[in-house]
Amino acid sequence: MYYYNINGAALVSLSPLEGFGPEIEPSQNWRLYAAVPGDPVLGRQFFKVTHPGQMTGAGHGLDTLDVSRLPQVQADEWTARAIEDGRVTAVNTSRPGWEELLKWSPNPGKKRVNILAIGDVGSTLLTGLKLLGGDVISSIGICDLSDQITARWEFEMGQISLPWDYNVFPEVEVITPDRLFDCDMFVFVASKGIPPVGSQVKDVRMAQFEANAGIVKHYAKMAREKQFKGLWCAVSDPVDPLAKTAYLESNRDENGDWDGQGLGPEQVQGFGLGVMNARAAYFAKRDGRLASFLTEGRSFGPHGTGLFIANSIANYDEALSQELTQLTVTANLKMREIGFKPYVAPALSSGALSLLLTLRGEWHCGSVFLDGVYMGVKNRYTPAGIETELLPRIPDELFGHIWEAAEHLKSII
Repeated sequence: MYYYNINGAALVSLSPLEGFGPEIEPSQNWRLYAAVPGDPVLGRQFFKVTHPGQMTGAGHGLDTLDVSRLPQVQADEWTARAIEDGRVTAVNTSRPGWEELLKWSPNPGKKRVNILAIGDVGSTLLTGLKLLGGDVISSIGICDLSDQITARWEFEMGQISLPWDYNVFPEVEVITPDRLFDCDMFVFVASKGIPPVGSQVKDVRMAQFEANAGIVKHYAKMAREKQFKGLWCAVSDPVDPLAKTAYLESNRDENGDWDGQGLGPEQVQGFGLGVMNARAAYFAKRDGRLASFLTEGRSFGPHGTGLFIANSIANYDEALSQELTQLTVTANLKMREIGFKPYVAPALSSGALSLLLTLRGEWHCGSVFLDGVYMGVKNRYTPAGIETELLPRIPDELFGHIWEAAEHLKSII
């Protein structure tokens, strides 16, 4: 292992680094940064290291989810202890300006949340955050094209209170578009062209991509102009391609050329997997053959085509997993057959509940930047960066489905 001091920060590398000054003794600093090579655009920017093998290029890809697929790297005593303590942050030294990451630290205290678009999903999500987010949310800003809608929901939310404890819930205020990025968490719920109930559209989510991508591009440029440092949360469909659109478009200059001056890939997360995981649990509770999902199962991939539900990691069954996946993927169509738009469960399971878990630094289902796409996995935000669940071994058939999901997402954008 090779150690360096970069402007007071301790940096470790698996190989010697040219131009980084003389080597130093292993540092006693609380945080240790690991220099990890990677693509400057499609590689991760920074993340928490939970295995020495993630200090190689493998840390950017799907192999980072599986101990058995990671390179077997032998860390020395200092680095091994820091990894065990959760103190190692990998930084992609191929990205311009990576040195600025060495100054990064999470902001303590409650967070300001701003929501764009207060329609069916946005208003339900807002209600969930209002009622459940008092421990981590300081206040909520709402913005919509309709002043009538925002006036209604500010009025409604202002009248939700506990008797004699009037400050337990976060306050809600109407904001103008120019204030959207004066926050710690920006929640994109805007949507255009949702196929009506009864339409013959088979893939409702992808039907929305072109229209919604144009809206995302506008607000991605705004985030760039505002030098937004918080978390951009994509909730609108199709969640995962829109998350990547936000990342890419925010990093293009006025000529459309990439310059890396916008959102970092870890600043964007897609929130669509939460409801898919919850739907899988719904079916698993009602069929004993599928019950293993409730204690051993996992969900991977996008909110829609490419999603895969594993009945169990330890006792994986391909047939049961395929059945549970099919039930989960088509659940929204069943709600449409009943005659309603399927928005309540997504707004709460993927939206409010997952956003609150994110703010609390707890494990949740969401799409993070892996292998050049936003891939839905179990993850959490930590003082050392975003952490993705590292499983002892992902069965080959299941890993194949995860890989296929990534390839599908690459074909979209």
